Amino acid sequence: MDCIFCKIISGEIPSEKVFENDKVLAFKDINPMAPVHILIIPKAHIEGADCITQETAALAGEIMLAAKQIAKSFNLDTGWRLVSNVGEDGGQTVRHLHFHLLGGKKLATELA
Repeated sequence: MDCIFCKIISGEIPSEKVFENDKVLAFKDINPMAPVHILIIPKAHIEGADCITQETAALAGEIMLAAKQIAKSFNLDTGWRLVSNVGEDGGQTVRHLHFHLLGGKKLATELA
């Protein structure tokens, strides 16, 4: 498989990991858009939120639990954002389900 996130999971490509368990991996984004910008991905390859099925839906819950734990570890007590882009028009550049955890400053509330 030629998925960059699958290569990060396998260790072929290095990353700055901030969280890992048997189902989820989280690492710092190499092009951060906020002081804290973490990518949270399932270890199972799911192409995007549009591809979650009844069988894989529990992984979304695992990601939410990981996001909560990561936000706490980065002291994001005043708030944070969790975003998943879907498809080309939605801004998804890697076809592997992933969430951006953003925080560390007051985030804009309007879309560009």
